[in-house]
Amino acid sequence: MKKIIAMMMVLCMALSLASCAAAEEAVNVYALKGPTGIGLVKVMNDNDGAYNFTLAGAPDEVVAAVASGNADIACVPTNLAATLNKKTEGKVQLVALNTLGVLHIVTSNPEINTLEDLKGKTLWATGQGSTPEYVVNYILEANGLADDITVEYKAEHAELATLAASGAVDVALLPEPHVTSVLNQNKDFRIAMDVTELFNQAAAGKGETAVLSMGCVIVNKEWAANNADKLATFMDAYAASVEFVNTNVDEASQMVEAQGIIPKAAVAKKAIPNCHIVFITGEEMKTQIAPFFQVLYNANPKSVGGEVPGEDFYYIAK
Repeated sequence: MKKIIAMMMVLCMALSLASCAAAEEAVNVYALKGPTGIGLVKVMNDNDGAYNFTLAGAPDEVVAAVASGNADIACVPTNLAATLNKKTEGKVQLVALNTLGVLHIVTSNPEINTLEDLKGKTLWATGQGSTPEYVVNYILEANGLADDITVEYKAEHAELATLAASGAVDVALLPEPHVTSVLNQNKDFRIAMDVTELFNQAAAGKGETAVLSMGCVIVNKEWAANNADKLATFMDAYAASVEFVNTNVDEASQMVEAQGIIPKAAVAKKAIPNCHIVFITGEEMKTQIAPFFQVLYNANPKSVGGEVPGEDFYYIAK
């Protein structure tokens, strides 16, 4: 009996050690709820223990994990990636863009279809002092409308969405999934303009290659250097997940709800097509995002950590 007990104890210890080793080898991936995390959903759904996923409701938790080195990979807003690069003194790198613009102008006014139609009117928005404000200003200035359209800001997306849904405002700039929320609650509202398209057109008109890119994937630079194979496997899985999300919206929406990225599958189903979920890497990534960082820097240097990221910020797989 003593031998059996001893063998069982040895077996338990072996299993415990194996479990600990497996946990240590798992890749720590952080992501935010909402559009930035949508493209990752099939990787999360199919996870067999290769990854430890942490889904955060606010950026602070992700910032702490990245700054401390606890996050091997993180999905964050692009401007936050730039500020983290500065904050960590270059210890993170950008590996992919995962979300272009998620902003749209919605209205209940049938006469509003273009920027010109907003002349003399008030555009209600959110995100003052951050990327949405800088993007709106860039678009209006590029189109010569900065003095013709009044932009008023509300502090929270949910607050403005509630005002729009109730009919208290008739034109608003909101991100998904709040856009879908308004459309579901007030049938008079529709999407009048895609801000991603407006921004890209404005940039092209100025001869710039900037593309509105609001979400990205960053890695711990040291971890990436020591785990190139794991990173490559993750990126392949992520690319496949993005393709799945964009081509299987119904099934992906169910996964998005199950993983807690967006609370309701019905909302996710309508929001996904408007979120511009992508997976752009390498030189194409750099060509798109570097000029966008310059746009943000020109608007407010603090928005990208005080300086435009340098060449070593971009992870270009060999």
